Amino acid sequence: MGTESVVDRVDIFMQNARLASAVFAELDQEHTDRIVRAVYRAGFANRVKLAKMACEETGLGVWEHKVIKNVVATQLVYEDIKNLKTVGVVSENELEGIVEIAQPLGPILAITPMTNPTSTVMFKILLALKTRNPIIISPHRRALQCSIEAARICYDAAMAEDAPEHCIQWITESSREQTHDLMSHPSMALILATGGGSLVNAAYSSGTPAIGVGAGNVPVCVEQSADIPFAVSQIIYSKTFDNGTICASEQAVVVERSIAQALKDEFVRQGTYIVTDEECKILEPIVFDLERHLMNADIVGQTALTIAEKGGVKVPANTVLLMAERDAVGKHEPLSSEILAPVIALYVVDDFRCAINKCIDLNYHGGIGHTASIYSNDEDRIKQFADQMNAGRIVVNTPSSQGAVGGIFNTLHPSMTLGCGSGGKNITTDNVTASHLLNIQRVARRRLNNKFLQVDINKYLDESNSVEYLEKEYHKNS
Repeated sequence: MGTESVVDRVDIFMQNARLASAVFAELDQEHTDRIVRAVYRAGFANRVKLAKMACEETGLGVWEHKVIKNVVATQLVYEDIKNLKTVGVVSENELEGIVEIAQPLGPILAITPMTNPTSTVMFKILLALKTRNPIIISPHRRALQCSIEAARICYDAAMAEDAPEHCIQWITESSREQTHDLMSHPSMALILATGGGSLVNAAYSSGTPAIGVGAGNVPVCVEQSADIPFAVSQIIYSKTFDNGTICASEQAVVVERSIAQALKDEFVRQGTYIVTDEECKILEPIVFDLERHLMNADIVGQTALTIAEKGGVKVPANTVLLMAERDAVGKHEPLSSEILAPVIALYVVDDFRCAINKCIDLNYHGGIGHTASIYSNDEDRIKQFADQMNAGRIVVNTPSSQGAVGGIFNTLHPSMTLGCGSGGKNITTDNVTASHLLNIQRVARRRLNNKFLQVDINKYLDESNSVEYLEKEYHKNS
């Protein structure tokens, strides 16, 4: 397609997708599930290869951790969706006379990120195939080859089980114009958008229904009843996982003053370097662009040692996390914003009420609707915290990255797309899964044999609007 215009390429993508949709409509549940199972197995079998490809191409993260992401996106997602009914009648309520029938949405555009490229590609493909929707992958330009390889592996496995031709397609030359034209194409049924804020906003403005995600900026409250060594170990495990590239990773620790020193000592013991005020001033412009109010792209997914070295800050060789104690939250405080790297802010507050307020401030500063975390052994305080936070996921005594993604530490749907609700300008607060990619038809039968459902319309009308009165008025005026 190299000599064709962008418009021609988009039309070919959509024509292929429409043909795939027609074939998908004829598949039964058993055939659909065979395809999904084969794709999961192929993705899982290539989890190491794809993880290494992603690290080499993007220069981000830790390949061993990307293997785990690929496992979540294939095995855990498959186990979660394998028994879901997605073809034909999916439920029937004889008492109420309602039958629900699942139908595909149609062609889906999947926009995938640089931070989690292969895992997000395989995750979205599994959801699309389970729901009989053709999918077009639009990869990040800096993760093009690994994303395409993930899609190709899935496509070959699907075709081996007689899936519709072109059920999976991918863009080989990423461009804004092509992505925009695909998003706004009248035959596109849905956009699954994972990426930066401008891209997600473009998806919502395209005129095509979209499921997007919001920014993370996750606050973690360490309450005085928490097990401090355990809390610190879990926060470090989460924040350093794949060098902090999961949007649900902790961005700021908020701790009550009564346990603050013990917490800081434990962080240091477990490999955290607490920077001085002078060092913080050096590191701030390295990790964050104050003019654009964005994290600097070249520190995303880098190690703590690499980031410290960029600023000439001397840290111990065993440093895995950089921490800076701050007071303010807002656009002029860089470390109060989302930074997808092993850099975290620390806020020391007087009491639990102040801790909640600080977490709310952080939550509203670029992370509303996403995720919040608390370490506590006091059920009343956990409930109080959850009631106050505007977050789709409240993870308790759990590493936030893995806890929010689901399937490992809890029974949330394992997902690489985390909805942030109306606060994050999303349509859902759910961990997005296959059930979000279906149209559900409802057949509603009239229940004449049920006396409680008989309706006498006259009893809802006053005398001046009775049927007899209205008929007289009609004939008189005629």
